[in-house]
Amino acid sequence: MSKGHVAIIGGSLGGLFAANLLHRAGWKVDVYERVSEELAERGAGVVTHPELFDILALIGIDDRDLGVRVDARLTLARDGSVIGEHAHPQVLTAWGRLYALLRAALPDACYHNGKHLVGLAQDERGVSAQFADGGSATADLLLAADGIRSTVRALLAPEVQPAYAGYVAWRGLVDESALSPATHARLFGHFGFCLPQREQMLGYPVAGAGNAMEAGARRYNFVWYRPADAAEVTRLSTDAAGRVYEKGIPPPLISDAVLREVRAVARDTLAPQFAEVVERTAQPFFQPIYDLESPNLAFGRVALLGDAAFVARPHCGMGVTKAARDALALLAWLERCPVEEALSGYSRERVAYGKRIVAHARHLGAYMQAQLATAHEVRMAELYRTPAAVMRETAVPPQFETEDDHAATD
Repeated sequence: MSKGHVAIIGGSLGGLFAANLLHRAGWKVDVYERVSEELAERGAGVVTHPELFDILALIGIDDRDLGVRVDARLTLARDGSVIGEHAHPQVLTAWGRLYALLRAALPDACYHNGKHLVGLAQDERGVSAQFADGGSATADLLLAADGIRSTVRALLAPEVQPAYAGYVAWRGLVDESALSPATHARLFGHFGFCLPQREQMLGYPVAGAGNAMEAGARRYNFVWYRPADAAEVTRLSTDAAGRVYEKGIPPPLISDAVLREVRAVARDTLAPQFAEVVERTAQPFFQPIYDLESPNLAFGRVALLGDAAFVARPHCGMGVTKAARDALALLAWLERCPVEEALSGYSRERVAYGKRIVAHARHLGAYMQAQLATAHEVRMAELYRTPAAVMRETAVPPQFETEDDHAATD
């Protein structure tokens, strides 16, 4: 017998974590994704943490081939020499690999494409969602897992908006086979860093196209943080025809002039190994970096989850794991309380955690901000700019939890 019906808006990783956990716990689940076709593979890597593996195991996903294992980190100087090393075993995967595993674990009948939410209504009995195609859905509760530009959040809390951090992340994937032997030997077995003034480049190996894991068929993922004021973001977001994409330019439309410029800057400022990675990446793209904090995640029978709730800068590598933990916390509260009480408890727990992780990520990224506004930010910039600190702190779960974070599972 079903415990109830959950409608999930957003079919990316956060929505799939919630859908799989709730489905396996006995809830009727329907996921509504606005994109009409199956979500395309994204050119992005994903850092894993032990708790992510624990949650995948609860879903029944075998993580043995989830990603590529590295045992250490290194930092390269401008001339390509090694100026720091740090032992830190970790598994690195790709967005497409994790999405494929989560999507395969959920019955096809639970996943609905081409459903663009346009309206919500709720009462003491349930929630109804209206879609742009004229369709609707009703459920006992609704989860917003529709990302940083959440339609659900815009309807219920329009005052909560992303705040631009003052820099962008250039990203991309290059085939392992495209790298020169020397660059491959230096970079591929490590989580690597390069630290130009007020910038940070990092990279690591991930699964290849089609989730290939065999040597020679994998890829190298890079993330390059660079300061950019609002005018610069507008320039980068303008295609060759002069059209500006205010909510993010599709990668194929980034102008050739911008890509030539980025590759030239890479040659001038990065270690040669990382410059080669940028040069040989077929389609680099960029993402403006934002902070997002929602003071409340529960609105009656509606709850925010994942990036719809909080977005921390990527430096702590917790975006996917945080979304998975949001889903697990929500399930724990639903197992012990009626819906509205459960969502309220979930909100208290995850707001406390979200605020702390956003603050921690701000500290990690302070030295890349165009303007350091406070003395505290200046201190954080000094603290986190050394190779040793960057290798020790980047993509590592912060140790600041309290007993309150686990109240739902006690």
